[in-house]
Amino acid sequence: MKIICIGRNYANHALELGNPVPSEPVIFLKPQSSILSHKHPFYIPEWTNEVHHEVELVVKIDRVGKTISEEHAPRYYSEIGLGLDLTARDVQMRLKANGHPWERAKAFDGSAVVGEFISLGDLGRDVQDLRFTLSNRDNVLQEGCTQNMLFSVNQLIAEVSRFMTLKVGDLLFTGTPAGVAPVKSGDRLVGTLEGRDLFAVDIK
Repeated sequence: MKIICIGRNYANHALELGNPVPSEPVIFLKPQSSILSHKHPFYIPEWTNEVHHEVELVVKIDRVGKTISEEHAPRYYSEIGLGLDLTARDVQMRLKANGHPWERAKAFDGSAVVGEFISLGDLGRDVQDLRFTLSNRDNVLQEGCTQNMLFSVNQLIAEVSRFMTLKVGDLLFTGTPAGVAPVKSGDRLVGTLEGRDLFAVDIK
């Protein structure tokens, strides 16, 4: 199982960090060891001073596929959820400045919070018309709508599968909207999709 992440898939997020809006998906990976169950707290690592929250729609792959067309992409998933891509922003900025990969800042243990999943059939909505939020004790931190993705879920599946085989259980983190900011000890972050709370994680 692998975690496939898409960077800068919402223009407003790319711009808030001073990055160019991409003309093709920005793809990176997290290892399975980065997964943090939404039932467990997140402990801020001692080697970073600035961990940012990034709430994202997560698609669970349920069929093996390679070089999947955009038209056939809906056959490869039936459940969606929410997750947090926790990013050591200070470390990432240093790595980027030196032209180095991001793994130290993106792939550390506990950096991928994964919440509950919902059947698309039960949700009864198109995957490209979903609203989600991240809140800290009722204070909304991030708001997103999948209509605003630069690259749709089906486009992402088609693009990723050109380069790597998708397997059952793979998770596709589809990018975060604007509003990313540092987390701090005592925060309680709740991810909500179309009125349903899918994860809650305490920051330690």
